[in-house]
Parts: sequence; C-alpha cells; structure tokens
Amino acid sequence: MKSTSLKKILPTKKPPKNDREQAVLLGLVELYLKTGKAIGSHTLQEHGFEAYSSATIRNYFSKMEAAGFLKQQHTSGGRIPTEKAFRLYADVYRDQGVVEKTQEEILNAAMREESKELATLMNRSANLLSELTHCAIFISTPRFDQDFIQDVRLIQLDEEKILSVLITDFGLIRTETVYLDHKIDAGLLRTMEEYFLWRMNKGEKPLFGQEAEAKLAQRIYNEVMVRHVVGYANFPEEDILKTGLAKLLAYPEFNDATALANSLSLLEDETRMRKLLRECAQENQMRVWIGDELCPCIPKDAECSVIAIPYRINQTTAGAIGLLGPMRLSYRNLFGLLQVFSERLSRALTDSVYKYKITFRQPESMAKQIEVK
Repeated sequence: MKSTSLKKILPTKKPPKNDREQAVLLGLVELYLKTGKAIGSHTLQEHGFEAYSSATIRNYFSKMEAAGFLKQQHTSGGRIPTEKAFRLYADVYRDQGVVEKTQEEILNAAMREESKELATLMNRSANLLSELTHCAIFISTPRFDQDFIQDVRLIQLDEEKILSVLITDFGLIRTETVYLDHKIDAGLLRTMEEYFLWRMNKGEKPLFGQEAEAKLAQRIYNEVMVRHVVGYANFPEEDILKTGLAKLLAYPEFNDATALANSLSLLEDETRMRKLLRECAQENQMRVWIGDELCPCIPKDAECSVIAIPYRINQTTAGAIGLLGPMRLSYRNLFGLLQVFSERLSRALTDSVYKYKITFRQPESMAKQIEVK
C-alpha cells in the first residue's frame, strides 16, 4: 500500500505483449471509474496509452467485448466495463491499494487516543470512514466485558408503555419496553429514575407517595435489569453497527428507487450482513463482492459492491468492517483506505482494552465454528 495523490496511475508505455490486452482493459476500467462515461479508443489513447494505435485499441475492445469484459450502451458509442471487468480489476489491485496523504492524516488524528467508551469509539470511527469513503459502513463487533450501567432514562411512550434507556460506561445504549397496568404521571416517572440510580448506588433513596408506587418501581427495575443481564450474558451473534446509508443517495446508480431499495436491503438484514463479515473474518483477509456475487444477500442486478476487511484486538481477529457502494467505486483508494483504517482501529482498540483492563468475547456461533475448524 502506498500514499499517492492519485493523479495518474495509468500505464505510460507498452507492457509485455502478452499483457497488453489486460493493460488496456485495466486502463479502461480506471478511466471509467474516474469519469463515469463510456470510453472510446481515442479517449483511452490520450490517457496513458499513446504507444498504442487507435486501431489496436479498438481491436482489443472487440475481443474483450466478446469475452464479456466490456459492453456498449450505444452502437457507435464507447465501451463501459461489465461486472466481470470490475472483478478482474479488483483482483489485480486488491493488494496494491493507494491512500491519499490527507486521508491517512485524518485517520491518524482521529484514532490516536485510548478510550474506555469502546462503543462510542467504534461508532465514531464508522462515521469517519463513511465520510471518507462516501459509502455505507457496517461493522461486526465482539462483546466487551467489564461494562457497567452509568445512567438510566425512563420515557413514557403511551398510557400502557414506558421505554427504559440504559447507558453504559462503554457508550452503549440499551433499550427495553415495559408494559404498565395503568397510566403514571411524569413526576412518578422521575422518582422511578431516582430509584433505579439508588439501586445502582448512584444517588439517595427516593420517597414515594404510596407503597404501591414503590412496589411498581421495584417491579419495573427488576424486569429491566433481568432483561439486561440475560441479554448481556447471552451472545449468540455478533453485534452489528451501521452508518452512512444516506451516502448512497449521492450516486447516480441509486437515483432509481428500486435500485436504492435493492442495495439497502442488505443493510436491513443483519443475518446477511453477518454472513459477509463472518466470511471475511474467518478468512482473515480483505474480501470483495461485486454485483451478482452478492446474491442472495442482495437481489440480482442490483449493481452493488461490498468490500470487507478484518480488524484485530491483541492480534486476535475481533470482527470485520464492511463497505457498501455501487460497482463504480475507486477500488484502489478504498483498498488502501480500508487497510489503514483497519490498522488504526485495531491499534486503538488494543491500546484501550489493555489500558482499561477490558476483556472481550466472540459470539457463541463463531466460537463453535472455530472449534469445528
């Protein structure tokens, strides 16, 4: 991986004869990724292929079109890459990612300090990656231990329901809906919050107007805490955080409502997100899925791409980072950017768990798969 300005990375001289067709194909894909326009032989010739004649380039275009790498939107127009061409391009450059110096500086500045609020660190990092890549981001996370409830909020939803919001030391927010037998007023709700905090040794014991109110507060507290403990201890699947869905609206490929819905269908199904991220984590290397390779996670012809890379804590693979965007992505830059992001996140998490003596565990499903292997 190299830092570069990304100004020009197309070839400027002829490669060996047996590689010329592939060089032309990769050059066309590169130029299409930058411009989003169909590429003609003269256009490609002017962008790094001056050593080739237009006739030679057109001949290569015809061969590659017959092989399924290129297609024409109009008979007299230039060519655009197919899914097969994007796959070849990704395979060739997956280990040759490039990252802009400013991007690396931003990541270094944002992820250089340890933090006990690991959930906040993960979410903030995911938001930053989405801003840098202009793509949707989804990340699988382990379960961090030694996390304690820091604060609580009780919110009246309607006459029959309240929402309890538990805020933990690590920045997690957990919610539970509790059903009531009768309506309670705002004053009693605040007193119940004080009761929760008192039970957690975070305040003075509140005074209730009636014994029935005290019993109601105790019942709700017990219910919420038992649910919290059971949910925290039971960890069958990786937790998933996601952000940046609105970034997809900026791409012309997703201007159509159906295309956007097909793409977002992956981000609405945590089972499918886990499947892709788990494959990446288990193989312990960057993975790329392009177009129909994402079926059945995304409907056929959705024209999406997903890039995923694992991250580590104390040299142990802890999860994976996924990026969702259209097929026309700046793959080389994203490969480099994801590699740097994974390295910085791994270091920040490792330093944090070491400094604050935090342990983490994998979900039961992943642990079983590791045992089978």
